[in-house]
Amino acid sequence: MLKFAALASLIGAAAAFAPAQSVFIASKASSALNAEKSPAVPFLPYPENLKGYVGDEIGFDPLRISDYFPMDYLRESEIKHGRIAMLAIVGYICVDQGVVLHPLGQGLSSAGAHDTMVSNGVMGNMLVFLGLFEMVSWIAVSEMLQGSGREPGYFGWGQQFLEGKTDKEVEWLKYQEIVNGRLAMMAFGGAVTQSVLYDVGFPYLN
Repeated sequence: MLKFAALASLIGAAAAFAPAQSVFIASKASSALNAEKSPAVPFLPYPENLKGYVGDEIGFDPLRISDYFPMDYLRESEIKHGRIAMLAIVGYICVDQGVVLHPLGQGLSSAGAHDTMVSNGVMGNMLVFLGLFEMVSWIAVSEMLQGSGREPGYFGWGQQFLEGKTDKEVEWLKYQEIVNGRLAMMAFGGAVTQSVLYDVGFPYLN
């Protein structure tokens, strides 16, 4: 009898918490449904850490990477890779169109130039200069991550092109740089893949 009474009291105690838990779960689900949605991915919540950055109205971060890394660092990386990719795709096409950028590159395609340049030590020299540039540029990035107020991607170059423009026009130009950089990253990847797999030149169609 004593065991039965103890069991009954435990069941009653557990039941007492059930309504509160149900209310909490329902409230949490309702908040998730009513949260601001990402315009780019409407069935996902808006990534809050994107707010205040150029292009934030799109809200594209389905993997929520901005929840785990500083947004300044992510935007710095995106701008840098975009700028490199824009230069890379132009250079890749130029070489395949017959432009010789290095004496040892005479008669070579962009895909074929790699092995030749590596065997002659040209790529090693380039790696040294790129490494030096990375070390110097990291000083600015490190200060930015420590709260210097530096804008991601800013190195003081090309400011003359922004003179006389409104804040809205400047923001639009910055957005165009990011979008064109994203396009260039995809274009360069596609061009290299096509030229290596199918041994074709510009426009890299098989």
